[in-house]
Amino acid sequence: MRILVAGGAGFIGSHFVRQLLGGAYPDLAGAETVVLDKLTYAGNPANLAAVRGHPRYRFVLGDICDGDLVGSLLRGTDLVVNFAAETHVDRSIDDAGAFVRTNVLGTDTLLRAAAGAGSGLRLVHVSTDEVYGSIATGSWPEDHPLAPNSPYAASKAASDLLALSYHRTHGVDVRVTRCSNNYGPYQYPEKLIPLFVTRLLDGRTVPLYGDGGNVRDWLHVDDHCRAVAAVAAKGRAGEVYNIGGGTELANTELTDELLRLLGRDRSSVVRVEDRKGHDRRYAVDPAKIAAELGFRPRVGFADGLAGTVRWYREHRSWWEPLAAAAAAKATENESDRKSTE
Repeated sequence: MRILVAGGAGFIGSHFVRQLLGGAYPDLAGAETVVLDKLTYAGNPANLAAVRGHPRYRFVLGDICDGDLVGSLLRGTDLVVNFAAETHVDRSIDDAGAFVRTNVLGTDTLLRAAAGAGSGLRLVHVSTDEVYGSIATGSWPEDHPLAPNSPYAASKAASDLLALSYHRTHGVDVRVTRCSNNYGPYQYPEKLIPLFVTRLLDGRTVPLYGDGGNVRDWLHVDDHCRAVAAVAAKGRAGEVYNIGGGTELANTELTDELLRLLGRDRSSVVRVEDRKGHDRRYAVDPAKIAAELGFRPRVGFADGLAGTVRWYREHRSWWEPLAAAAAAKATENESDRKSTE
């Protein structure tokens, strides 16, 4: 078997690759694994250092929007797992162009190549619960209408619909997954948990949006990748599978837990203006993947969060250069903004 992992140098994709080559997914064991990644700011070769030199691993530097490259890589490939995406909501609010290009056009490039590759190729398209919008009570089943609110979520919803249309129109074996908020090691430090952890480790304050009442369901990256592997091996073509973590927390509750783990108090929290179009609550119904594939999360949130904090505490050499580069870029952008006023 040959597996192409698009976006395999990012947070979730690299975890999938490390686990896959480590034998964590018996149904996919022994596969030749090819990673395709453009290595934008969140794609990091260091995330794949553990598998560098593995006899069944190959890295290709490239863009999923490059049709010729993607077409050549899909020849002889049995499974494509598409983690490639621009994912940070704040960035999409500032400039949605990169999100449309990667998330929509890039997915279309993969799908067109898959349609031309003939039968036998499976494609798992990895998406997000944000495509559903916001829900006050209850949880979304997979057939709930999509109502994205941010440009990021809209680009992912468009890519989901494209993927499913290629199944219905061209017969491509496409399976779509929609996960809740991920956390764990190697997550780029612009997302909430690594941002707060790294800033608190440095004795700095953390920014909490609005009243802090926005609710998210938290899913450890290891559980997410196990679910993706299960969908790849045993899921049904043309189907959508929600993947939830089973731990809903308001941002204030999550912040308090991080403060406790890092020995800080609420004086470290600075309230900032709420994000535009900030969804109040996400909640997916995971009954389908549990019933069909027997998947349930294994990583308890308390243990998973403590382990994540410990990892960032012990791996400053990984995140400090990323945090410094992000801070320098923010300063540059602010300077450019002021120069145009």
